[in-house]
Amino acid sequence: MTTPRVRTRHVLHSEWHKLWTVRSTWATLLTTVALVLGVGLLMGTTYTSGGGDSDVDTVVLTLYGTQLGAVSLAVLGILLTAGEYATGLIRATFTAVPRRLPVLWAKAAVFTTVVLTTSLTTALLTFETTQLFLSDTDQAASLTDDGVLTALAGNAVGVTLLALIALGLGAALRSVPGALGAFIGGILILPQILGTLPYAWVETAVHHFPAQAAAALGTATHTPGTAAPGSALLALLLWAAAALTVPALCLRRRDV
Repeated sequence: MTTPRVRTRHVLHSEWHKLWTVRSTWATLLTTVALVLGVGLLMGTTYTSGGGDSDVDTVVLTLYGTQLGAVSLAVLGILLTAGEYATGLIRATFTAVPRRLPVLWAKAAVFTTVVLTTSLTTALLTFETTQLFLSDTDQAASLTDDGVLTALAGNAVGVTLLALIALGLGAALRSVPGALGAFIGGILILPQILGTLPYAWVETAVHHFPAQAAAALGTATHTPGTAAPGSALLALLLWAAAALTVPALCLRRRDV
């Protein structure tokens, strides 16, 4: 008897089904939307013209909650990979898909689709809702203003790639606490520490670290002292590729 061939669409369907049947998916996605929208509304309802935030990019101001939302989505990415190792479900998954690598690519594809859609929708909703309260201030803006749509899309792409890096960390470390520690320590805290060093080349390098590069993508006007959008996007893509390459190599060399 020949073994039925496992097709890509079957693996994608399986990963899609697993993602949506876990309660943590709904919890983290709803938390992300609530955080971004909630902080945006807080900024909109409390903002006054000429205050301390008058020089802040409008898109950045309305999407301040993105930093919290990105952490929430990173947790989801880690749970999607490391969580499957923690429960032991990964053994059944690899029994069904012996080649293994298609599982990682399917997880990444499904996760990227969901996170990008959620992030972009949330960014648009938050911007439009917050602008209802900013319409009579110096932060009033619309989707048709120069750079606004690009910044909203860039924000969503940046958050998605950050979450994809977290997914890769979870797949590589195979431990939820370990991957969370690596993400928080390596992605969020380490660049802040390195940024205090008095070396120009270190400062330039820090601008291309994941969190800083993601932030650079979400501005309607380029902020001096940050990476240009093009180089920031390239840096994030390389970070995400590296984060997925490591677990891919591990899957080829380890027994499980």
